[in-house]
Amino acid sequence: MRNQFYIITGLSGAGKSQALKILEDFGFFCVDNIPLALVPRFTDICLENSMGMRRVALGIDIRAGKSLRQINSVLSQIKKKKINYRIIFFTATAASLLQRYSETRRRHPLGRRVIDGIRRERKMMGGIYTLADQEIDTSFLNLGELKEILGREFKVSSDRKISISLLSFGYKYGIPVDADMVLDVRFIPNPNYVPKLREKTGKDLPVRKYVQKQKMYKKFMKQIRGLVDFLLPNYVKEGKSYLTIAVGCTGGHHRSVVVAESLAAYLGKKKYSTQIYHRDISR
Repeated sequence: MRNQFYIITGLSGAGKSQALKILEDFGFFCVDNIPLALVPRFTDICLENSMGMRRVALGIDIRAGKSLRQINSVLSQIKKKKINYRIIFFTATAASLLQRYSETRRRHPLGRRVIDGIRRERKMMGGIYTLADQEIDTSFLNLGELKEILGREFKVSSDRKISISLLSFGYKYGIPVDADMVLDVRFIPNPNYVPKLREKTGKDLPVRKYVQKQKMYKKFMKQIRGLVDFLLPNYVKEGKSYLTIAVGCTGGHHRSVVVAESLAAYLGKKKYSTQIYHRDISR
């Protein structure tokens, strides 16, 4: 079977949920907290490949309760189907887990004092721990480092795995609430004051030529390209999967559209996944 089949397991708070989110970004079909009794049937669906599920990751942990005792039987059934699976066990020190529970203010799934729950969970997960093909200790890992480790383990390149949305807008209508970065281009001479350009937009060639011939535009774009060349690889390194860059001018018709289109073209040449929206171009 050419499918990649992984079981993601380990201690509560050790990073399993984050790992599954990362794997979804890598293109895996992920199911968290699936009842163990359903795993054999689920693998049949994967083998049929009716949904194109060639890369699968299942989250199995203490929430399975007493059914965890059946893990050996379930794995035996999977083996009979000739599925080559790998078990990845996520762990962390008690101190790290206590800090994470304190920050999120979540209760431990075993419903006890957190420290008691951690100790009991280690014992209950001992059986599946002995079956694990790999252990990942997340005690001192940040999200970017975890993504790099999973990228190597799952043989997936994490380079440039970031989706970028470029959004032009008009300040008179408000700054987009979902913007991660806002570029104000109102310093560029406004085509709105050129009568023959007023009714056109930044998607029209005359407006584009007018904006792009401005010395300030050329200097600005050089600086912005250098900035994104520096920022994007570091955002990827820190585990960021998407970024929204908003470009604003007064009305969102001319300058912001030209700059957003130009930046989108530049990022496209750099092989980044980009989408572009002109929020206020028709207002």
